Amino acid sequence: MLERLRGLILGGRKNLFDPRIHHQLALIAFFAWVGLGSDGLSSSSYGPEEAFLALGSHTHLALYLTVAMVLTVFLISASYTQIIELFPSGGGGYLVATKLLGTTPGVISGGALVVDYVLTIAISIASGVDAISSFLPPVLAVWKVPAEVLLVGGLTALNLRGIKESVSLLMPIFVAFVLAHVALIGYGIATHLGDFAPMLSATVADTRAATTELGMLGVIALFLRAFSLGGGTYTGIEAVSNSTAILREPRVETGKRTMGYMAVSLAFTAGGILLCYLLNRVTHEPGRTLNASLWTVLTQGWSLWGLPVGTGIVIFTLLSEGALLFVAAQTGFVAGPATLAAMAVDQWVPKRFAHLSERLVTQNGILTMGFAAIATLIYTGGALRLLIVMYSINVFLTFTLSQLGMVRHWWEVRRSEAHWRRRLLLALLGTVVTGGILIVTSVIKFTQGGWVTLAVTGAFILLCMAVRAHYVRVRGVLKSLDDVLSDLPMPERDSAPELAPDGPTAVVLVEAYAGLGIHTLLTVQRMFPRHFKNLVFVSVGLVDSGQFKGTESVVALEQKVQGDLERYVELAQKMGFYSEYRFTLGTDLIEELEQICHDLQKEFRRSIVFAGQLVFQRETVFTRTLHHETAFSIQRRLQFAGIQVIILPIRVWQKQKSA
Repeated sequence: MLERLRGLILGGRKNLFDPRIHHQLALIAFFAWVGLGSDGLSSSSYGPEEAFLALGSHTHLALYLTVAMVLTVFLISASYTQIIELFPSGGGGYLVATKLLGTTPGVISGGALVVDYVLTIAISIASGVDAISSFLPPVLAVWKVPAEVLLVGGLTALNLRGIKESVSLLMPIFVAFVLAHVALIGYGIATHLGDFAPMLSATVADTRAATTELGMLGVIALFLRAFSLGGGTYTGIEAVSNSTAILREPRVETGKRTMGYMAVSLAFTAGGILLCYLLNRVTHEPGRTLNASLWTVLTQGWSLWGLPVGTGIVIFTLLSEGALLFVAAQTGFVAGPATLAAMAVDQWVPKRFAHLSERLVTQNGILTMGFAAIATLIYTGGALRLLIVMYSINVFLTFTLSQLGMVRHWWEVRRSEAHWRRRLLLALLGTVVTGGILIVTSVIKFTQGGWVTLAVTGAFILLCMAVRAHYVRVRGVLKSLDDVLSDLPMPERDSAPELAPDGPTAVVLVEAYAGLGIHTLLTVQRMFPRHFKNLVFVSVGLVDSGQFKGTESVVALEQKVQGDLERYVELAQKMGFYSEYRFTLGTDLIEELEQICHDLQKEFRRSIVFAGQLVFQRETVFTRTLHHETAFSIQRRLQFAGIQVIILPIRVWQKQKSA
């Protein structure tokens, strides 16, 4: 019953060996624009408003702000297009900072991105609920946070089914938003074409008045403050470069096309809204967003057959904004787990974050993003202003590190790249702009909630460093084991031992050909001298996000697993055992091992399964959570089927501190 319900919610298993599977799951540019561009487009619901209101009475400075906002969108997009070309396998800001600046900037960038994507989900859901609840009775406000939690849970389940499935389902909302906003913004600009000349004159006059009142430095400070507070407009641009692994081949071209769609749509929407504020003289109304006021002004007096269709269009547009904010949460569920997976490959976070589910999605990452977003919403009570402050800091930290990494790259390759000057200038300008926004936003908003983001991000980065340090220490211990055991001097035998069909058989679970597996084999021989007549080595090629890049990568993994097992068989034969191997590829290690062991029990009646398990001298939270207890899990699975499993400990000694 539970299995049937799980299949209904998550869908059936994907065929890992289908040569078309990666092509079927990968997104074309349009779907990638829907899944990854919604975050950027949705920010036009609050980014331009924050910038416009920060100008105070000097609203005509918004014309400069419009130009700066449009240019910044294209500047950041162009810089991230270069990142896509240089790092087509994905990883975005994390990979750029790691490869070009070093591991410490890399983990800072990755940690900032992960926290930012959690906040992407939280702020998108909170904004959407706020937009829709404005049409509902105030008495229902107490259900705001429970509704947000329920929506995050629904999106989490939807993404566990698969990225492409979730994007396809949410696409109509995205299309409705784009059509409604393009039509209204175009109408708002087209009906005021005659006002452009007076607006330019008014802007010059307002600039002079502001300079007289505040001084030139005061005007510059006011402009920079408004520009920085509108920085939420640019969030989401980096998502494409983080998630190129899910794009249809050729990935670079698909990524660049997606980035182009995103840049044009965001520049038109955000810049157009800001310009319409100015052309239509929109002012703040208590209890209403500036966008709501703008759409009302634009549609005022619209009627069809005597019916006031203007009100209906305003409601439809605002509902599309609220609904798109739900779609924008999709960016967090797509790019967040992708960043965690990239960090897991480098061992900054537990390796399980790189594992794929039977639906070929990074299930652990999706669940983590969902639970973290729920915790954030509960902690903040869904307070939108606090979430916006928390949200806008981290993304510019990643922007700045990424641009700085590209500056270093173009400088280092200046002798071999023909157009390095233009690209260096682009990256340098991007570094200055995004770094400036980061500094101003952090200073202005530090006491208004910015400190929370910095504290949480700092704590997460410290945790990543502790995880990495533990993995490095354990890898050092295992390396010494590899050095001792991987090249054992064994005598050559004239002939291979023959199979004893009814003889005792040891089924040895191994991974790669390394000291851990060899230690397990030698322990079996030492504990049961001359008892076992046959040895069967069993391994599972675990397909994770690092390997699942297409059919070629799966084939390469299969060849590696088979090659390692052949080396085990050769070693065992030299030791005087008849030996063979079994293996498969899959995403669930325990399930695949269990199935192979069941099949071997039917073939070798007198078989015992052996599995090595790291045992630490001192148990800590890291030893309990970072190391898969595969041996204990498979033992629990097989014991009720009457299959004996013996766990052989591999001791990891605690290093003694020097006096």
